[in-house]
Amino acid sequence: MELPRRVRGDELLESGALTDLIRRLRTHSGRHDLTTVIACAFDHRTRMLPFIYADMRMAPAGVRAIGSAMADAGFEKTRIVLQQWNRNFQPSRMRLDGRIPDMFMVSSMQIHAEKCKDLIRDACRIDPEHRPLIIAGGAKTIYEPWDMFSGDPLDPWGADVSVTGEEYVLLSMLEVLLSIRGADESMRATFLRARDSGLLDEIPGLVYARTDSNGMAEQLVDTGIQRLVGDLDELPHPVLGYRLLEPPSRNRTLSAQALPDGLVGKYSTTASLILTFGCKFACAYCPIPAYNQRQHRVKSGARIADEFTRLSREFGIPYYFGADDNFFNDEKRTLEIIDTLARTKIDGVPIRKKVRWGTEVTVHDTLLLKDHLRDVRTAGVRGLWLGVEDMTATLIKKGQSVDKTSEAFRLLQRHGICPMPMMMHHDSQPLYSRGSEYGLLNQVRLLRKAGAISLQVLMISPATGSKLYEETFTSGMVYESAGGRTIEPYMLDANYVVASKHEQPWRKQFNLMAAYLYFYNPLRFLWGIVRPKSRLYLADAGMQVVGMWGLGKTIRRTFGWALRLTRGNVRRKTAPPTSPIPMRGVGGEVASHALPGTPQGALIPLQVRVASVGDPVASTPK
Repeated sequence: MELPRRVRGDELLESGALTDLIRRLRTHSGRHDLTTVIACAFDHRTRMLPFIYADMRMAPAGVRAIGSAMADAGFEKTRIVLQQWNRNFQPSRMRLDGRIPDMFMVSSMQIHAEKCKDLIRDACRIDPEHRPLIIAGGAKTIYEPWDMFSGDPLDPWGADVSVTGEEYVLLSMLEVLLSIRGADESMRATFLRARDSGLLDEIPGLVYARTDSNGMAEQLVDTGIQRLVGDLDELPHPVLGYRLLEPPSRNRTLSAQALPDGLVGKYSTTASLILTFGCKFACAYCPIPAYNQRQHRVKSGARIADEFTRLSREFGIPYYFGADDNFFNDEKRTLEIIDTLARTKIDGVPIRKKVRWGTEVTVHDTLLLKDHLRDVRTAGVRGLWLGVEDMTATLIKKGQSVDKTSEAFRLLQRHGICPMPMMMHHDSQPLYSRGSEYGLLNQVRLLRKAGAISLQVLMISPATGSKLYEETFTSGMVYESAGGRTIEPYMLDANYVVASKHEQPWRKQFNLMAAYLYFYNPLRFLWGIVRPKSRLYLADAGMQVVGMWGLGKTIRRTFGWALRLTRGNVRRKTAPPTSPIPMRGVGGEVASHALPGTPQGALIPLQVRVASVGDPVASTPK
């Protein structure tokens, strides 16, 4: 189910709203000596194609952006812990500036949800008197905020609040809390007072729990869909976040100091940057348009050039990935960015010789900009990930076709830009087809012939927040278990066949392996070195090495699942996962983030007043 849309005209914040909020928070920061730890949950069982290298060598944009926002607001005693680098980290043992942090934030994708819950559980083991305010966020929380709260009395864990929005939502909540916080009062105690006084209900983008006398969640309150920052130039500079990274280690505790500037580029060789948000296409399997409220948001070329320049100078980061939904979405805005970057110099050297970056686009928009691809290359772009999905447009239609895709790839090759196709396999697509280009291997062969440097092939699976999400469950397409093994969150990355109506789903699993093996293999590596067909032969050879390495891990992790699928005994779900805890909006209406079938429960009345320090409202449930 897609996220609801706000009233038209009310999707975006007023210009300057985020900048003004950060300025106001700086006046509070001097009076509140806050310490914060931000953890990025990561399940190492997800380490396989197509993200086998980037998963460890690219500090995620989400946690870094939140860290940047905290630092920009004046709360510099903040540390970002990546579970990729610190898999033994335990929140119950964390100390920052010699004390238990005031706030503990956890960000997670859906596939890392199990590790996210483990982090929250461990934080909840801290004595309640000293426990930090626990805040959940990230892609998982945006669509399933209820899953960060336990409804089981025998397993009493849970976040204090889920943030279903971006930096502005978190900072707005922080401003409210600091405006009523008393001397020496914990942030969690302040939050409980604000929550029970109704002070958080005017901040769209939060989900918090009403608790019983034992502290268990009895109802979740959803404050609605966030308003979005329209001008991305208002976002805090990413340099601030990169200075907060916890050094990689096997320790359970935190280091005394953050990762030194000189080592940031060593461990995070690629920087992920927000350049644009939004896409003109409305694919039924994709949650992106609804999340962005059908808006397209961008940074200016000058701001992007400044980010590249500072990150290159201060940390020596050589590679960058634009976390765009469709960078070529708006031709005019794209060309403004490209023209600015093409003219930019870093220490007197053209940016293309200092910075190598790539991002996501579509075949349709690439062809619209075919006369500007030389400028795109001059701006430092070395690779473009194209959402091809299905070259024949049988599955998804985004203006692509066999001829158009091939043309786009050859144009990119000609201008020295690596084409990186992203494909989707589905039930009706055979491994190979005679006399047509419909088969999976047929399309992989065409892509390779057209100049594809890498390959991503995933099984189409239900994506939270998409139009098709609920239907895939109610139609019986989604598995609950197969061969006696229950589906776990880390298996929802589309590498595993967990949603299919095919009579022999194991064939689909082996098809994915076959497609990767056809593309990544020693013969192609040697052939690319001995008889290169383009100027990109070094990139081609390098990706073959990475691909073969990742393929080995992919087969090792998914082969056993393929064998289980051969046994049959598939149990299917008939409804999407919903909150076991009743959810409602602030006025008793249906919660914006509740899927159909979620219990709503009776409206629990609030005693709406501003509570003071020591007020009974801080400990008495309402």
